[in-house]
Amino acid sequence: MNIMDFNVKKLAADAGTFLSRAVQFTEEKLGQAEKTELDAHLENLLSKAECTKIWTEKIMKQTEVLLQPNPNARIEEFVYEKLDRKAPSRINNPELLGQYMIDAGTEFGPGTAYGNALIKCGETQKRIGTADRELIQTSALNFLTPLRNFIEGDYKTIAKERKLLQNKRLDLDAAKTRLKKAKAAETKSSQLNSARLEGDNIMIWAEEVTKSEQELRITQSEFDRQAEITRLLLEGISSTHAHHLRCLNDFVEAQMTYYAQCYQYMLDLQKQLGSFPSNYLSNNNQTSGTPVPSALSNVIGPSAMASTGSLVITSPSNLNDLKESSGSRKARVLYDYDAANSTELSLLADEVITVFSVVGMDSDWLMGERGNQKGKVPITYLELLN
Repeated sequence: MNIMDFNVKKLAADAGTFLSRAVQFTEEKLGQAEKTELDAHLENLLSKAECTKIWTEKIMKQTEVLLQPNPNARIEEFVYEKLDRKAPSRINNPELLGQYMIDAGTEFGPGTAYGNALIKCGETQKRIGTADRELIQTSALNFLTPLRNFIEGDYKTIAKERKLLQNKRLDLDAAKTRLKKAKAAETKSSQLNSARLEGDNIMIWAEEVTKSEQELRITQSEFDRQAEITRLLLEGISSTHAHHLRCLNDFVEAQMTYYAQCYQYMLDLQKQLGSFPSNYLSNNNQTSGTPVPSALSNVIGPSAMASTGSLVITSPSNLNDLKESSGSRKARVLYDYDAANSTELSLLADEVITVFSVVGMDSDWLMGERGNQKGKVPITYLELLN
């Protein structure tokens, strides 16, 4: 019975407090009650925290879109995360494309130019898919997770304390309003005739003023305490920015590693495709030109750029004539070429070098000579001059 009485009294007290706050809030909105303003420093901290929360959410969501463009896959990963279970591993787009290319190349025949090229492209696409998977994992761990921890952890705590501060302010202003009304009533009673009834009213309002003053002191103390707690939490936003800066550097480094890997994979693929033999022109008994992409112009850097050239058909007759003869010829270089090892000769587009055949050399290559430099060069990068 006593417990029930206590619960009823507590419920009534809570309802009274809620009603008092609601009345105070409504009167403030209607301009019928004064509002205690927070100090400028605390207002600035609150604004900074809100701004940080909004932009962190936007950056986090767009990063998720960048790393995983498929919305259905993002929803599935979110559900598994909430269930605290690991999402099933799925093949990504580059890996799927690579597998299709490899299967197609195998079907067309690894011994054909097109089939061989498809297999090489497919293997490269699968490497890019692996690099893409590593980028997503690294970025999720080092960048997205800290941002999400802030939104779901630190900021939720800030929002909770901010709401408490708002309630304490409403309690404080409601106490100020009650004290103001009590003092006004006391003054009015003292101005009336000194009849016995009015004297009782004066005493009642004097007690009400004393009670309101005591309540005001309590609410002011609670408000000041909550304002200090909120301020200390909000000042941690600067540390949050510093932490997110380190996470951003990790994200940029992960992207840099990913793009560098992709560049190197494609550069290696371009070299492999560029070294196809010039007489390797038949694909399923159909004659066609061997496509040779141009070399990438620069390594990755602040002003790095890559270019691809048009398809070139190398005349096999002139090259075969040179291979069968023991003499040398002048040749113009069609594309830049970086030597893979010390036995090869690096080339620059449009330069003219001397080339000749060496007995026993692979049919894909000729020996090139530029001044005192000598080394193997891929024949598909050359145009013989008359």
